[in-house]
Amino acid sequence: MKTLIKNYLALILVIACLASCKKNSNFPQSPYFDQADQMGRPAINTVFIGAADKDKFNETIPTQMPSVFGAEMKTSLLTLNPGYTTNLLGLTADQFIGVLSTDVLNASTTGTTTFYDGTNVLTGRALGDDVIDVELTLLFGGPDGSANPTLTSDHVNGNDVPFLTDFPYLASPH
Repeated sequence: MKTLIKNYLALILVIACLASCKKNSNFPQSPYFDQADQMGRPAINTVFIGAADKDKFNETIPTQMPSVFGAEMKTSLLTLNPGYTTNLLGLTADQFIGVLSTDVLNASTTGTTTFYDGTNVLTGRALGDDVIDVELTLLFGGPDGSANPTLTSDHVNGNDVPFLTDFPYLASPH
């Protein structure tokens, strides 16, 4: 009998606690997610999308990006590099924009994970990958990657602190 009374008292206490809690009307009733930025491939939005469309780009579903932003991105490419013919990957302007306009990070689950290592292209992204140099080389380097040498690097050749060899791999903040 004592156990039954204790259980009833515990139940009444729980109900009283729940009843006394106020609902916070600042939060939506259902789960809410806000996509703020896409960064599958760094600097794509920054370089190829005009200021008026940056938020729209971030909110667009990647499969719709080529049809919505392809023309704008091609115009930006040819404005930045009017002499563009093909790049190190052999991609024409249309092909290159076709790759870039879907701003996602591909990931190989069976092979090398890298942004570009000379053989593997967009199979992921390793911490040490110099993504900006790769993008600059593809944009300005021409068919063999050597055209416009002053425009194919940001001259930041590594992290300021070595990465760790164990998870979480990132160096401690300093």
